[in-house]
Amino acid sequence: MGNLFCCVQVDQSTVAIKETFGKFEEVLEPGCHFLPWCLGQQVAGYLSLRLQQLDVRCETKTKDNVFVNVVASIQYRALANNANDAFYKLSNTRSQIQAYVFDVIRASVPKLILDDVFEQKNEIAKAVEEELEKAMSAYGFEIVQTLIVDIEPDEHVKRAMNEINAAARMRLAANEKAEAEKILQIKRAEGEAEAKYLSGLGIARQRQAIVDGLRDSVLGFSVNVPGTTAKDVMDMVLVTQYFDTMKEIGASSKSSAVFIPHGPGAVRDVATQIRDGLLQGSFADQS
Repeated sequence: MGNLFCCVQVDQSTVAIKETFGKFEEVLEPGCHFLPWCLGQQVAGYLSLRLQQLDVRCETKTKDNVFVNVVASIQYRALANNANDAFYKLSNTRSQIQAYVFDVIRASVPKLILDDVFEQKNEIAKAVEEELEKAMSAYGFEIVQTLIVDIEPDEHVKRAMNEINAAARMRLAANEKAEAEKILQIKRAEGEAEAKYLSGLGIARQRQAIVDGLRDSVLGFSVNVPGTTAKDVMDMVLVTQYFDTMKEIGASSKSSAVFIPHGPGAVRDVATQIRDGLLQGSFADQS
C-alpha cells in the first residue's frame, strides 16, 4: 500500500538506502518518506542501527601443542553517518568480521601456553578489538566490545588437567596431615618426658621422706631403749614393713599373687645367694 501511494515508512533504529534509477542518492531517516516510483526512486534496502552480536568459534593450537576452541563474542553496529558504506561496501558483514577474528586469534594463541591463554584472554580480546576496529571503520561499522567468553581445550586435556590438580591437592593434604601427626607426636613425647620427670621427682622425694623417717625412728628408738644398736632397729623396721606388705596383699579380694614357702629370714638368704653368685661368676671369669 505504501508503494502504491509512493510513501515509504522507515522504522526507528533503522535507515533506508534511497536510489534513483539504481544510483545511491541519500540515506532516509526513520519516518515516512515520499518516493515517486515513476521518477525512478526506490528503496534499495534497509540497514539496522541496533547493536548486534556475533559469536565466533575458532579452533587453534597453543604453544605447548594443545588444541583449543576459543569463543569470541563481537558486539558491533552500523554508523548512521556512514550508512551508505555499510550497505554497499560489504556483501556479508558477519563473514568479514569472522575472518578478522580468525586471523587475530590464530596469530595470538599459538604464542602462549595453555595456562597463559586462560590468564591473558583479556589481552587476546583487546587485540581482536583493535584489529576489527581498524578494519571495519572503513566500512561504516563500529566495534563496541569484544569478549573472549570461552576457552575449551580438548576433553582429554581437561581430564588430565583435573587429575593434575587433584593430585596436587592430595599431595598438599598428605603433607598437612603428616605435619599435624608430627606435631602430635612431638607434643606427646614432650608430655611423656615431662610426666616421667615429675614422676622421678615424686619418687625421689618419696624415698627421701622414707629415709628421713627411718633415720628419725632409729635415732628415737636408740635413745628411748638403751642397749639397742642402729642395726637392731633397722632389722625390726624391715620386718615390720615386710608384714605390712603381706597384709596389704592378702587384704585384696582380687589379688592374683601366688605365694611360695618363705619366711622373714628369706630376705637375708636371697641377698646372700645373689652375693655368692656374683662372687662365683667373678672367680670363673678370672680363671
